[in-house]
Order: sequence, then C-alpha cells, then structure tokens
Amino acid sequence: MFDAIVAFSLRNRILVLFAAIALVAMGLVSASRLPVDVLPNLNRPVVTILTESPGLAPPEVETLVTRPIETSMSGVPGVERVRSVSGIGLSVVYVEFDWSEDVFRARQQVAERLTLVREQIPPGTVPQMGPVTSIMGEIMLVAIPYGKASPMEAREIADFQIRPRLLTIPGVAQVIPIGGEVRQYRVSPDPAAMAAQGITLDQIDRQLREFGTNSGGGFVDQFQKEYLIRGVAQTTRIDDLRALVVGESANGPVRLSQVASADFAAGFRRGEAGYDGAPAVVIAVQKQPTADTIAVTTQVEAALKEITATLPDGISADKVQFRQANFIETSIGTLQKVLIEAAIVVAIVLFLFLLNTRTTAISLISLPISILITAIVFSIFGLSINTMTLGGLAIAIGELVDDAVVDVENVFRRLRENAALPEPKSSLVVIAHASGEVRSGIVYATAIIILVFLPLFFLGGVEGRLFAPLGQAYIVSILASFVTAVTLTPVLCYYWLPKIAQIHAERESGLVTRLKQANAWILDWGFARVRGISIAAGIVSVLAIGGALLLPRAFLPTFNEGSFVVGFQLEPGISLEASSQLAATAEKLLLQIPQVESVSRRTGRAELDEHAEGVHSSELDVALKPDTEDRDAVAETIRKQLAILPGSISVGAPIGHRLDHLLSGVQAQIVIKIFAEDLDAARASAEQLRAAAVEIPGVVDLRVEKQVRVPQLDLRIDYERASSYGITPAAVSDAIATLSNGKIVSRVVDGLKRYDVVLRLPDETRTTAALADLLIETPRGPVPLRNLAEIVETDGPNQILREGGKRRIVVSANAEPGANLGSIVTAIEAEAAKLKLPVGGFVRVEGQFEAQREAAFTIGGLSLVSFGLIFVLLFTRYRSARIALIIMAGVPMALVGSVLALALAGLPLSVASMVGFVTLTGIASRNGILKVSHYINLVLHEGETWGDAMIIRGTLERLTPVLMTALAAGLALTPLLIGADEPGKEILHPVAVTIFGGLLSATLLDALITPILFRLFGQAPLERIVDEARQSGNLRAY
Repeated sequence: MFDAIVAFSLRNRILVLFAAIALVAMGLVSASRLPVDVLPNLNRPVVTILTESPGLAPPEVETLVTRPIETSMSGVPGVERVRSVSGIGLSVVYVEFDWSEDVFRARQQVAERLTLVREQIPPGTVPQMGPVTSIMGEIMLVAIPYGKASPMEAREIADFQIRPRLLTIPGVAQVIPIGGEVRQYRVSPDPAAMAAQGITLDQIDRQLREFGTNSGGGFVDQFQKEYLIRGVAQTTRIDDLRALVVGESANGPVRLSQVASADFAAGFRRGEAGYDGAPAVVIAVQKQPTADTIAVTTQVEAALKEITATLPDGISADKVQFRQANFIETSIGTLQKVLIEAAIVVAIVLFLFLLNTRTTAISLISLPISILITAIVFSIFGLSINTMTLGGLAIAIGELVDDAVVDVENVFRRLRENAALPEPKSSLVVIAHASGEVRSGIVYATAIIILVFLPLFFLGGVEGRLFAPLGQAYIVSILASFVTAVTLTPVLCYYWLPKIAQIHAERESGLVTRLKQANAWILDWGFARVRGISIAAGIVSVLAIGGALLLPRAFLPTFNEGSFVVGFQLEPGISLEASSQLAATAEKLLLQIPQVESVSRRTGRAELDEHAEGVHSSELDVALKPDTEDRDAVAETIRKQLAILPGSISVGAPIGHRLDHLLSGVQAQIVIKIFAEDLDAARASAEQLRAAAVEIPGVVDLRVEKQVRVPQLDLRIDYERASSYGITPAAVSDAIATLSNGKIVSRVVDGLKRYDVVLRLPDETRTTAALADLLIETPRGPVPLRNLAEIVETDGPNQILREGGKRRIVVSANAEPGANLGSIVTAIEAEAAKLKLPVGGFVRVEGQFEAQREAAFTIGGLSLVSFGLIFVLLFTRYRSARIALIIMAGVPMALVGSVLALALAGLPLSVASMVGFVTLTGIASRNGILKVSHYINLVLHEGETWGDAMIIRGTLERLTPVLMTALAAGLALTPLLIGADEPGKEILHPVAVTIFGGLLSATLLDALITPILFRLFGQAPLERIVDEARQSGNLRAY
C-alpha cells in the first residue's frame, strides 16, 4: 500500500506540492486560533453545594444540613467521593464524579436530588450549586487598597462596579471579593422600650418587610393615552427608616426610632483582606474550564483599566497581585524557544552527516509541516496549546525528521550508486525503489512508537489528563512526519537530488567515514568476544532495572510560577480582628525578604467562596521578583521569617496546591486521613502521629487539621419554665435567633446596588451577661432570658469534616526539595500502623505519592502489554520470535543510560521520567528494525551470504541513518536539559533527561549488541525468511 502511495506521489508531483502548501497555510491559521493555557484541562467533574445556615453551630449544621445532602448524593450514578465541611452557619458538600462524566450532566443529577432533599433540611435553608470553574482556580488576584475611602466605599466599588462588569466578560465564571465592609441598614431593637410602648418583635418585623417597596396600580386610559400607575414608596434615606410607623400606643403612632436604633452598619464578616501590609479589598477572578486564560486575562485587564479611570481619587483597581497569564506566556515562550533551538540542533546534526544542503533541507522540511499538521488536528478536536502539548512536540522534534532522514539517506545513496553505473536507470525508478527498501522499517517503527504510548491514554486521574495531551501531540506529529515522508519527501528528492548525486558520486563526509571505521573495529573486537559481551550486557540490564527501582520517588516536579501560596493557620477560636492583625504582621515580615515583590492576604472566607475556611485561616499570595533564581531557598526563608508567629505555616505554589487539592481534597503533598466518629479521640491520634512524623527526615510543613474545640455559649432552654410563662421552646429559639444572630427582613434598592435591612441586637448587648437580661416576649409579658434558659459557657467543634459518610481529621505535610517522597510515605505509614485508633476508626494515606504509585502501576502493567503487542507486531513482520527479541533487546540497553542519567542529575523516578521511559522504548526499537531489515535485504536482494562480513556491511550501511536519527532525537532535547527550573520546562526536564541518557546508551551499545545477538541467534530465521521469500516469489524489501 505504501509503495503505491509513493508511486502516486511521484506521478502527481505538482499536486503533492500544492497540497503541502495548502496544509502549511491551514496550519498557520489553525495555530494562531488555538486556545492557550498553562496545562491541559484537568477539571474533574465536581459539583459544590453551598448551604447557608445562619447561626447554626457545626454539630447542628452537620446533623440537619450536611448529612441529608450527603446521603442523597451518595447514590447518584458516577459519584466517586463525597466530601463535606460543616462550619459555623455553613455547609459545603463536594460531590466528585468519575473523570469520564460530563460535568453538566452531573450537575443535572445533583439538582434533581437537591429538590428531594429540601424537604429534609430546615425551612428557609436553600442549598445552591457553585458555578462551573476551572481547577486552576483564580487566574487573577486584584487588590484595591482603601486609600482615602472607607472600608464600605471600597467594598461597594468591588461589589457594584467591578464585579458586575467582569462577570459580563466571556470566559469569566466567578468574581469573588473579600475584605472591606458590606453596608447594611441595621435595626437594633430595644426590648425595654418595646415593652414600654407595647410593641412586639413581630410588629417591627412585619413593618420592615414592607419598607421601601414600590407597588403596581395597573393602567388608566385618559386623554387618549394609557398611563401606568406606580406606587412609589422606595427610599434609601436612613431617616425614612427611622420614621417608619411600627404600631400604635395610647399616645399615638409609634415610630421605629422610639423602640429601636436604625443606622448604617457593617454586615457580619467572616473574612478580611490586605495588600502589602495595609487593609484592602482583594478580588479573585475565576475562569470557566475551557476558556482561553490569556484572552480572558486581556479582557479583564482592559475592563479594570476602564473602571479605574472612573473611580474616585485615591482608589485604583490596578494592583494585580497574581496573574496566571504571566506563567503561561513565559512557559509558552520558553517552549517556543526550545522548538526553534531544537530545530537548529537537528539541522546541524543532519548537515554534519550528510554534508549536503539539499538532503539536509529535504529532511528538515518535515519539521514545520508535521508541526502545522498537528495544529490542524488540534483545531479539529478542540485541543489547546499548553506546556504539555508543546512539550510533546519538543520531545518529538528530533524524531520528526527520522522518517525523512532514513528515506533521504537511502535515496541519495542509491542515486549515487546509480550515477556510477554505465547505464543509469531513471531517477523516478531509483527513488521509488530506494524508498521502498526502507519503507517497511519506517512503517513498523512508527507503529511501535504508537504502541508504546498507549499506556499514557489509560492513566487515570490528574496524571492521565496531564500526560495524555503530550502523547497526543507526540503521536499526531510522528504520524504527520510519516505521511510527509511517504508523499512529499520522494517528490522533493526527485526535484533536488538526481543532479547533485552525480556530482557527489561515491562521496561521504569525513565524519561518517571515521565513524564507520570505528564501528568496524568495534565489531571485529566484539565478534571475538561474543559470549562474554552478551553475558555482560545481560548483567548490566538487570542492574539497570534494579537501579530504577531504587531511585527516589516523586509525583511531579514543582512549577516555577514566580509566586508562592503561604497557608497561615492560627488556633481556632481566635477572633477575625486578631487573626487579621497577625496575618497583616505576616505580610510585613514577608515584605522584608529581598526577593519578595508584593504580598496580598485573604483571612477567613469570602461571602461567595466555595471553601469553608474559618477566621483562623489566612492565605498569603507572595509574588517574587522576576530575577529570583533559587525558589527553594526563598521558601525556606519564608518559613524561618514566619516562625516567630504563633500558628502553623505551609508554603507551596498555586498550581501545585490546586493539584494536591484535586488529588486528596487537601492542599499538601502527603495527606494522612484518620476516620472516626469520635473527633476528640481522632484528634489525639492525629497529634500522636504528628509528634512521630516530625522526626522523619525530609518532612516539612507538618500540621494537624484545625478541628478543635472553640468557646461556645449554650442557651439551654428549660421546658418547664417556658411552659409556665405560656411560651413554647421553639418561640424562645426563634426570638434568640432573630435578636442575637440577626435576620434579613428586606432589601433596599438603590439603582444597581442592593442593601440588606437587618434586624439584630447591638454587639454590646450580645455578651454573656447582657443576653441573660434579654427580654423575651411571652403571653405573660416580657421575661428575662435567664428565667427561661440556662446560659452556659462551654466549647464545641469549630468545624466538622466528613468524607465517604464518616468524620475525618487530616495530618498533612510536604516533602522538602530533593527528598525521597516514597521513603517519607513509607515511614509515615509505619508510624500510622502503630496508632491506637478509636472504635471503628481507620487510616488512609493519600496525596501525590498515592497518585504516583497508581500511575507507576498503570504504566508498568500496560507497558508489559505494549511490549507484548510490539513482540506480536514484529513477529507478524519477520515470522521469527528470535528476530523480534533481538530487536527488542535495545530497550534494556536504553534503560541503562536512563537510570544513570536520572541518578547523575539527582532526579527522582516520577511520572514524568516514566513517560520518558515509554518514549524511549519506541526510539530504541527503531534502531534494531533498521539494522535487522537491512541484513535481510542484503541477503535477499544483493547476493550477500550469512557471515560476519554481511553483518558488518549491513551495520555500517545503516550507521548513518541510525546515528542521525538518534543524535537528532537526543541532541534536540538539549534545550530542555539546560535550565531545568525555567517556566515550562519543569515537567519536561525529567522526560528529556530520561530520553537523552537512554538514547546515548542505546545508540552506543546497540552498535555492538544488536550485531552480536544477530550473529548468535539470527542465522536460522534469516535463512528461513530468504527461502520462503524466494519460494513464494515475494521479493519485497524488508
């Protein structure tokens, strides 16, 4: 079939050339339109359910809200895990689906279940699904320092000017402001004045509900026109609220100001923010999963510029603390530079071997065409340009010329031989025949490369989503180069090579001549020591496999994003004000570090946030100066700088934190989950494990999840006393909830602004002593609360976390740079096994190591399947198990160099390096195919007979294409070997080191080992193949 394609291309040369030009044009257009992102789509289908339950303590939230929702979600098809957080007045349930599920179908299923569960939760409690956002989280953090404005004014700018404007931008999923003060109309009843005037709380509530609302009066026809009647009672004046009539007394109407105070006040806050040590409003911008980050960022920045021009003096919205597009642009720019540098290296390698500009140019043309065809395929299937797809091209770039190199080298050699004949044949015939000679080897080598990449497409979880696009880019570009080699390359050979072949007849470059002489000497030396070399090769291969198993383990390298995320956890129970002051101190300490450019802070939880963080928790985003080199040293400095503060510290990178959260639900590399219903006993076990783990070398940022007891005021209603006053306990609870917790009774509309009208006691009357004197309305008149309930100062959990239907507490840690993650986890698992757990308790170790272990198992298992398929493929080609095994012997030879390269570079065995092993398998097999096929062709077509002379001749004639393809593939990785911590190279550097080391050992050892193995085991299968071919009359080239 492929011979027919070559023949068709040579007959229709003009058509092929125009098709190539058209593909180049389409590729350029497609490449310019592809979306750009930092990583492939890593979004696991997760539905977040937020339920506000104002005033309820965590145990009540868990019992009344969280558990009914969890129970209803557990039976939804496709659900893999249900996690939840029950905090103070808030329930957050995370429903995680299988990766194959469609997120919108998942949301529909969750919505159906929520309609049923609403009957099981308290009235007025409405579960809401969070928007569909990207796992990459915030693409921008924008700080708005107060300047001359008040906290309320700054927050209003964020809520009513910036947020609505940014939400109109296509691709923006959510805009979450935190910090400042939310303005409210606060009505604070005076129970004593109410009792004196005979006004009840219900009367005030009822009148406030109707405050400031307009009404409709229908239509009226008059003067031949239709008039719309409006009852306009809407107002924003606080004096109008104070003058509101709430009832009647003996002295006439009772106004609100007589029984309550009414004024503007700040809403109840659970979060605060700062920028560079000063208070600020911080706005987090989240994108939709498939949106182009750079395009969305550009539009957001343009909108912010427009808004800033209209803001009052002293306030600006241009303090961008975090901009994910910076990392994307730097990474993509780095990889584009890598592609260009690699192409230059490949061109130099080819020219040194071919010593001919035309053969070099023909081989190189397959590079841009293959890449542009890949862009067309990506455009068709909706894939994006990211570090992994560009990485796939960067790794493949040296191999994209392989098919063309093998073809061009053989065509040029045959044209030179033809030019030396007394009666030269037609160039078309020679080119078609020469292409046919190597076509089989190219086809099978390409098929093997595709087979070895199959394990990547079966990887689950984050690693599968991460590396599958790399495999897609690699395979598509390799297939594109193969198509180019069987269509365009022969046509270009016809136009450019026949005349030059006559001039360069019988001429080789001096480099090739010397290499052949060296290889011939090595073969003569090796053939005299066949047995010893074979045994030594076997021993070295076994040692390499053992060495690979002894390498330290890791999941993925860290990303150089130019910023850190610092988690700062204080002891729960601290007030928001105190927590914010300590976090602001942390900001100022971080700004003292020379490499730090700016710091923003988010303390507690924003109103729209999907995370139930308490006020004890702060997250500091630290932007580093562009010239910062040693990020690990800066991270260590951050830990030392903040060590003087109370609380626990964790330091990570934005993407790394989000990947950790995606893997285990916790932002840490190592996560030990202790499951037990008795939280106090589970916490004791967690502290015991923490004390043991702190001694393990390489462990940093070790901490126990802050599930602790915090101060509470229990108002324990006495049923007997309540009944004696003629009031039900439920009525007492409602009165307490309204007066102490507060109740939104209506909203005031001021253009686009919305303000809550809240009924609530003043803060000074919500203390333990003041609550005891609080007057509660009863049928027998106002009664102090102390007569109806006992007020007890006690404690209770600050939050309750659940997973899989059970309560759990987490011990989390990170590994310091260069530490062996595998040995750390093994040590932690040993300590966890010693724990005396509560009844029904158990332990799970999760995080990056678990993902690495699963990925290693998947890649290892499926690689064995791939090797089996490769063996079957080679067996169907050569009809010989011996020849198939001889060709596959190049794989352990490659493993030797890979293990040595990883050890010398100080790199762990990670998912990235395992992908390098996979890639190497296909490249190593290609060399064996080229040599063995040529041995067979020499005997079958050129009259050679079995013997050392035939093997040496075949090895030397294949030396040029083998070395060219190996060196082109290996040296093209040089840009990825240098500057390992540059943005965009982090994941690809281990892949490049693995491939480079393996190629080096495979090429050097293969020059000797494959000929020796063929000499030992190849005679019988060779003779059988030749006999069968001659008997059948099928003398096609192998």
